Amino acid sequence: MKQISENFEDIKSSDGVKHDTRNNWVTMMFATKYRYNCFLKQSHIDTCTVAFREFELIGFEFGELGFGGNHVHFMVNVPKRYSIMNAEIMLKSRSSLRIFEKHPGFRKRYPRGSFWSGYEHHESAGRKNFEEASAYVRNQEGHHKIKVIDNRQQKLNAFIALRDAPSPTLGGLGEEQGERGL
Repeated sequence: MKQISENFEDIKSSDGVKHDTRNNWVTMMFATKYRYNCFLKQSHIDTCTVAFREFELIGFEFGELGFGGNHVHFMVNVPKRYSIMNAEIMLKSRSSLRIFEKHPGFRKRYPRGSFWSGYEHHESAGRKNFEEASAYVRNQEGHHKIKVIDNRQQKLNAFIALRDAPSPTLGGLGEEQGERGL
């Protein structure tokens, strides 16, 4: 894992990212090890998404990302310096590292530190089926009939704003007038 981090820093500091004009859009699917439903909470989805988006610094472009409970579908434009296999290894290792950092409870489920299964699926997303692939990736919750729980922690200011906002049932009346029924 340390070697990948060092290589990532070397690549990020190089100037080879700027002029890649090749269209190499690929639709990928990564499944969690043992097919555990790890992506039913929004915080887990956000952690994985941020880990993938870290690669935008070195030239990767991401399209749609869709989480189906125990797997993730996404579209990525891989820079020409990387093979699909290398890109897959980089994406899986960085995202699993971030998931174990942010959510230490996953170490109980995956004590050996292997978050993703060995299975992967990737196919080219050419110009004619790009929109179809995007629609499929976007509709993962509906396709797999899952409900994602929004467990992200909100700031205290959001709760204060909700408390102080006028109630829609009172029609804009103040608290004193609404309580007395005027």
